[in-house]
Amino acid sequence: MAAEAVLKSDVIIRALQGAFGRGARRRELLAIAATRIHAAGSPYTGVYLYMLHDGELVLEANEGRPTEHTRIPVGKGLCGKAVAERRDINEADVASAPGYLACSLETKSELIVLIRRHDHILGQIDIDSDVPAGFSVAEQAAVKQVADALAALL
Repeated sequence: MAAEAVLKSDVIIRALQGAFGRGARRRELLAIAATRIHAAGSPYTGVYLYMLHDGELVLEANEGRPTEHTRIPVGKGLCGKAVAERRDINEADVASAPGYLACSLETKSELIVLIRRHDHILGQIDIDSDVPAGFSVAEQAAVKQVADALAALL
């Protein structure tokens, strides 16, 4: 039997839909997603929502540890690589990842899930964990559900 995700994506999606229904704009929706994902606890140490603007990822919401990486060019670091390669990245050991941009020395693993509407990449959910190999297939799938909901609402 597959492990269940810590992240309860259905609860987060209902919160996003409710906020959207009462007129919440993009920044508020992104902030809700960051706060709710981080509130799931371990392995979610730091949650960063970047939106794509003219070939650059721009941090628009975060929860957990602060980051100095508020703007990341496409192609740079794991976040930029995910966009350049048009794929999600689940890095079990960031210390072994070429070009990794560290937000914190305590970070051991990272999950990056693209927010996309069909083939158009809008941004990404970037999550750091202090746990090595912190993100199971179930966690990645739960974050993807949140990203897909954001794509529909943004």
